[in-house]
Amino acid sequence: MTRKARAATASPAPSPSVPAPAVTGPRLSRLEVRNLATIRDLTLEFGPGFSAFTGETGAGKSIIVDALGLLLGSRANTDLIRTGEDSLLVTGFWGEPDGEESSASRRVTTQGRGTARLDGEVVSVRELGEWAAGRLTIHWQHSAVSLLTPANQRSLLDRQVGAELAAYTAAYRAWMDARARLDTLRANERERARQLDLLSFQVREIASVAPQPGEEEPLTAELTRLSNLETIAMGAAGALELLSDGETSAAGLIADAVKALNAGAKYDETSAQLQRDLREALDSVQAVVGELRDVAEDSAPDAEELARVEARLSALGKLRTKYGPTLEDVLAFQAGAEEELAALTRDEQDAGTLEAEVGRLEREARRAGEVLDEARTRKAGPLAGALVAVVRELGMPHARLEFRLSPLPNPGPSGLSDVALHFTANPGEALGPLADVASGGELSRVMLAISTVLGADTPAVVFDEVDAGIGGAAALAVAEQLGRLARERQVLVVTHLAQIAARADHHYKVEKGIEDGRTVSRVRLLSPQERLEEIARMLSGHASEAALGHARELLAGRLA
Repeated sequence: MTRKARAATASPAPSPSVPAPAVTGPRLSRLEVRNLATIRDLTLEFGPGFSAFTGETGAGKSIIVDALGLLLGSRANTDLIRTGEDSLLVTGFWGEPDGEESSASRRVTTQGRGTARLDGEVVSVRELGEWAAGRLTIHWQHSAVSLLTPANQRSLLDRQVGAELAAYTAAYRAWMDARARLDTLRANERERARQLDLLSFQVREIASVAPQPGEEEPLTAELTRLSNLETIAMGAAGALELLSDGETSAAGLIADAVKALNAGAKYDETSAQLQRDLREALDSVQAVVGELRDVAEDSAPDAEELARVEARLSALGKLRTKYGPTLEDVLAFQAGAEEELAALTRDEQDAGTLEAEVGRLEREARRAGEVLDEARTRKAGPLAGALVAVVRELGMPHARLEFRLSPLPNPGPSGLSDVALHFTANPGEALGPLADVASGGELSRVMLAISTVLGADTPAVVFDEVDAGIGGAAALAVAEQLGRLARERQVLVVTHLAQIAARADHHYKVEKGIEDGRTVSRVRLLSPQERLEEIARMLSGHASEAALGHARELLAGRLA
């Protein structure tokens, strides 16, 4: 089975003015359950159309719904694992439109771990649930109660205004994101100002010194020289005494040696060359003597130069102490501080720009909200009309229903207005909020109407105790409506009403028994005779002739 085939989805939601069209797509064909609650080993084959599950109270009719719920990603409670077993396993098989078969399974262990698979490949539970949600919808026993929440009532109407809702949601999110950024900038304003002051001072302090890598070593040498000029001058004077200024000096002795070679140099080339070498030596000594005199005379340091060098070294030392330990580190700190300073300065400038942007985005969100309200208002009437038409068929001939929009004080995540479903089942009574005026049975029928009109957007729909709180003519009407829905979708219903079970195309009975001293639940497809007896039992508690006759009438009505 390919991923492409597994990704098949149902048709789009129908128009609210007519019942949902037929949904083509994969059909649930088989369910295998191992070690779930009182089920030890169960394989169920499903057909198209309407399937009903019945059984005595406490037989575990809803276990089938629990099994399918696990494939939809519902929470896996380890209490569901059959006592004494290490794990449970649920596997569903779907017949694809192209004739292939796909499968989904979920295993849950007593340690709370589990494995989800699609066509044998391990996937996350979320992926499993998303895949199954495109094929199966479950209306649990509490689903009708969920209609009481404003969010769920609003979502019914918003299924008709997808484009307008998406546009508003995007505009509102953009506005909220910008406002959050602005709030963050404002909340950090004091800290940002402190950081700006500190960074500005640090950058100015380093820039005012303008340190250069490697400049400390020559400055230190210069300071050492200036600090020891007297010692240097005394040394130069002593050298002068020996080379030139003393009674017996090196320069005088060399000069005498030059003179002593005069006579021999006339006749001997070697003596002449040596005499020339001595003259060069004398020139060198005299050159050194000239420099020594300059050094000897410079015995007192220039106070300004000494102060300049000391001040420069002190300034560099302070920078190293604060931002070092080397001048290279100081310069790196300066570069980082300048970058951070520029970012904070941009934030400060952005705050003003962002404030204007927030205002613009708010106006856009409000305009999108107005468009959304207009779309909701346009769709509310036809949708309410389609719903109430079905509700009246379900045994409430005087029912009225409408969606009402009430402005919110401020734009919210779902629009400028709240949406509430108002309802009455009685003639002459004012409409009231559904949560305040509807009984449990009325809620169940409204939920069934919603499933019929809006559809579940999936090929299969499961109802768990949709018949709660109803009976008599209302039960017949609900059965008829489920039958109509089954023309368009595969419908599975857990029910305690004979009227609904008689309307089904396939009738399964859930039974409990004892095997090897353990309670075991079984589910089996009933034969025509067994079905007749089960419906009779549901009507009167036993298969009397009167009950069997009534059961025959119900089944005959289904075939009529």
